[in-house]
Amino acid sequence: MKIAAVQMVSTPEPDHNRERAAVLVADAVAAGAGLVALPEYFCAMGWRDSDKLAIAEPEGDGPIQRFLADLARRHGIWLVGGTLPLRVGAADDRVLNRCCVYAPDGREAAHYDKMHLFAFDNGRESYDEGRTLRAGSAPVAVQAGPLRVGLSICYDLRFPELYRALMDPPCDVVCVPAAFTYTTGRAHWELLLRARAVENQCYVLAAAQGGEHINGRRTWGHSLIVDPWGEVLAVHGEGEGFAIAEVDPARIAQVRTQLPALAHRRLRAGGAC
Repeated sequence: MKIAAVQMVSTPEPDHNRERAAVLVADAVAAGAGLVALPEYFCAMGWRDSDKLAIAEPEGDGPIQRFLADLARRHGIWLVGGTLPLRVGAADDRVLNRCCVYAPDGREAAHYDKMHLFAFDNGRESYDEGRTLRAGSAPVAVQAGPLRVGLSICYDLRFPELYRALMDPPCDVVCVPAAFTYTTGRAHWELLLRARAVENQCYVLAAAQGGEHINGRRTWGHSLIVDPWGEVLAVHGEGEGFAIAEVDPARIAQVRTQLPALAHRRLRAGGAC
């Protein structure tokens, strides 16, 4: 199966973003992709962090979720729908940052709520997702046709224990929709993605925001696909577009056979041998 990471430069306008996502997904499908991933916050990059609260949807319904389901159904693909803000039974004003996966018939096959919330302050840039988001609580993997796909979101990339939890049983692909800042992305994006691929001996599919946004924010981009040996198979630098490559089960088997690191693990969940 070919997999594709769509890169966007999303605006504060959800309608515009959905239009651009539809075009880019169609382009990826035309190039042969059977599984396509959108970036984090594909639906809106607001003027303020709190803007996401205004477009937050209830679980299972809303224009963003309907759009994603229709897009998967229209093209007959597995669609990792980036992320959207979701309200689920909370009394406060914070929402979940959810990644929904849709099957080729348009049904929601799985969802994952971002577990690790980004905070950064270097004196010039300051972010704190905890002001508007609630953290998820559990790792999630989904069987997408022939591929077992582990789900993660952006800042999760810095927490290797999450990816280890997704390797029992091992995933063929881990997906990382993201909106890395230019500063952190330039320093760590490719390094961390390749590390997650090497240590888990699987493909990594990373769909990113990438460029100068209307709200003044700059994201790093460089959406890419990495193979189980850590080789970058495809990358899209900055601006709209997509990276596409083929998942080869024989390559996964070869890497895991010649260097059986997953089988050699001594520590499991909770530190037990």
